[in-house]
Amino acid sequence: MKRTVLTFFAAICCMAALAITPVKQYGQLQVKGAQLCDQNGKPVTLRGVSLGWHNLWPRFYNKGAVNELTKEWHATVVRAAMGIKIDDNYLQNPSFAMECMEPVIKACISKGVYVIIDWHAHEAYTNEAVKFFSEMSKKYGKYPNVIYELFNEPINDSWESLKVYHKTIIDAIRKNDPDNIILCGNPHWDQDIDIVAKSPIEGVNNVMYTVHFYAATHKEYLRNKMIDAVKGGLPVFVSECGGCEASGNGYLDEKSYNEWVDAMEKYGISYANWSLSDKDETCSMLLPRAKATGKWTPDLIKPWGKLVKETLLNYNK
Repeated sequence: MKRTVLTFFAAICCMAALAITPVKQYGQLQVKGAQLCDQNGKPVTLRGVSLGWHNLWPRFYNKGAVNELTKEWHATVVRAAMGIKIDDNYLQNPSFAMECMEPVIKACISKGVYVIIDWHAHEAYTNEAVKFFSEMSKKYGKYPNVIYELFNEPINDSWESLKVYHKTIIDAIRKNDPDNIILCGNPHWDQDIDIVAKSPIEGVNNVMYTVHFYAATHKEYLRNKMIDAVKGGLPVFVSECGGCEASGNGYLDEKSYNEWVDAMEKYGISYANWSLSDKDETCSMLLPRAKATGKWTPDLIKPWGKLVKETLLNYNK
């Protein structure tokens, strides 16, 4: 009888533990100094996966894929990369973009994980971005799950012009959503974090600045710029990273990637790994025969995907 009772209570405790989702655990995120923090001001590090461009890999924009990433990979954040270039992008076909984005956003809210709504562009489209983020913040701003990424990877824009761009969109979001986290990109594919550190955007709250790295290309030089920025008080979020070359292809540099992970863990920097897709390149995590909705057995996961899954399972316990 005692054994039955103990087994019952063990099962109840196990179910309770599983019910503690990242959003239940951390609640409304906030930025304090250089650190992302939970609702009580305690440091938080989010670790997860970025989906590929919605207009290239729409099949992974579904509830099942989100469930697999959160349940089996232990991702605490999922990035939905809404393409603003290449064929069938948001500007050309906004209804299709939302058919992809909204199931992911809603699934993340349902699963109790954080979701990055990413304006996946390389050039500024200020008016269009204001309209989009105004709509997103009006619809989803009440949920603590939501993180807004205003500009994926600026290429030719100066930081001064980007400050104006970001401030314009931040103001539009804050009319509907006073407190969710906002991520701001910086020049040269999010590499000029040192310039940002010298002149961050003034008069804003809960704003962080992005760094993107690809470990086989970006080594100590960029990593040190990121570390120096954080040490100087700048809140940094690595919203996209990979273990391969900056092209998305080439060799998988596991040693360099692990050095980046060690640094991000040491300084409490959140990160999302690129990408959940099935392209024939190094940084795509799945083979083409993988189902869109999950249940990805090891034979369906490419080496980069296996490294990401191993990293998430190791740190997101």
